[in-house]
Amino acid sequence: MSIADNLKQYKSEVESGGVKLIAVSKTQTVESILEAYNAGQRIFGENHVQEMVDKQAQLPNDIEWHLIGHLQSNKVKYIAPFVRLIHGVDSLKLLQEINKQAVKNKRIIDCLLQVYIADEDTKFGLGFDEVIELLRAEELAELKNIRIVGLMGIATNTKNEKQITIEFHELKVFFDGIKVSFFRKDNAFKEISTGMSADYKIAIEEGSTMVRIGSSIFGKRVIKHFKNDITAN
Repeated sequence: MSIADNLKQYKSEVESGGVKLIAVSKTQTVESILEAYNAGQRIFGENHVQEMVDKQAQLPNDIEWHLIGHLQSNKVKYIAPFVRLIHGVDSLKLLQEINKQAVKNKRIIDCLLQVYIADEDTKFGLGFDEVIELLRAEELAELKNIRIVGLMGIATNTKNEKQITIEFHELKVFFDGIKVSFFRKDNAFKEISTGMSADYKIAIEEGSTMVRIGSSIFGKRVIKHFKNDITAN
């Protein structure tokens, strides 16, 4: 099946329930992304700053770019002019840098707090208690050019669907509590970013509002090493 055919299938399944489909385009060519764009896709997710910057310059301006990988503070400035949503925010320091760069670009940048829900040591994210501590921090109230719009989580890489279900469910329960405690009057706080190709159906059942699907849309990835010329500064 073509990229367009794959995309049509996922958009029909995912978006019919009001869930946003993020086409994960990391390591995919500009041509492949353009094929998905021409088939109606507008939201694309990238893991690496340099790769996203390179692609953004070559593709239509109405694409909504999401940074879904781990983001280092010293690289925020490269995506601040155009990034729509940063998924993996895991510290107050990073929020402060995003705010600083958003001010320079006269923008408000939407962010998701990444919550550690997996039974693995390889994932990034804040513990439940750390999220609460961050949201209570006086310094957070000073950041006028960032907007926290929800939470993001990555489940354990396992075939045990019960475990995945529990992890997604716990995040949804936590989200509901955070909404009531900190964002009761904030309509923008509404997003839960969970679910990838292997577990997106479970994620949607457990309250996800956006899922990240890549190779199932684009096919096998072509690995390319992007230069780190701008990110070394």
